[in-house]
Amino acid sequence: MRVLVVEDKAFLAAMIADGLRRDAITVDVALDGLTALRKLQFGDYDVVVLDRDLPGLHGDEICRRVVAKQLLTRVLMLTASATVPDRVEGLNLGADDYLTKPFAYDELLARVLALGRRAQPALPPVIERAGITLDTARRQAYRDGTPLPLSRKEFAVLETLMRASGAVVSGEDLIEKVWDEGAGYDTNPVRVTLSRLRAKLGDPPVIETVPGAGYRVPAGPDGERPTAPGEAGT
Repeated sequence: MRVLVVEDKAFLAAMIADGLRRDAITVDVALDGLTALRKLQFGDYDVVVLDRDLPGLHGDEICRRVVAKQLLTRVLMLTASATVPDRVEGLNLGADDYLTKPFAYDELLARVLALGRRAQPALPPVIERAGITLDTARRQAYRDGTPLPLSRKEFAVLETLMRASGAVVSGEDLIEKVWDEGAGYDTNPVRVTLSRLRAKLGDPPVIETVPGAGYRVPAGPDGERPTAPGEAGT
């Protein structure tokens, strides 16, 4: 999942971003409205955590443009404007959820995860593919009932592949979804993370490499892994 945090108070933006990253969520930050709008135009975000009172461009206008462009990005307004009319106004602008400051981080995380599940075609919080069970709400992974000790990046890569429902995900797409914007377009971190992830997943192999295209976790009927050609390396 990729999230844009839009908050003009740098310390608060950093606190939210650091927390979400610890929970295996990829985060970019914008400290003003115009920067946020530019990132939304060129980035593929599942959720935007949006302050309303922003310099450069008001958060309400950003929300209006997200709705007008029919972006799949879900909007969580995070603001000190806490009255009932304020909340009603924000939701009427097209926001998907509204959380007032001060807030509990655990509640923010739960709301972001819930919105993230709605950003793409809906999937349940527990995803099962090819013998792998991924509990995205609790950030836990299992293979045939055995817990998998995945790092944050490994979990996020596996979640992205499993949410693709058997479709191929390119290395560039994984960089876009899982790594922060400072990572650039070098896909070597993807190959390293996939190598470690495959080792933890064990045999038989679950993640296929599709030469020249990317990677996938196949999903056959009832979640069984279909017969596939021999596995290629990373």
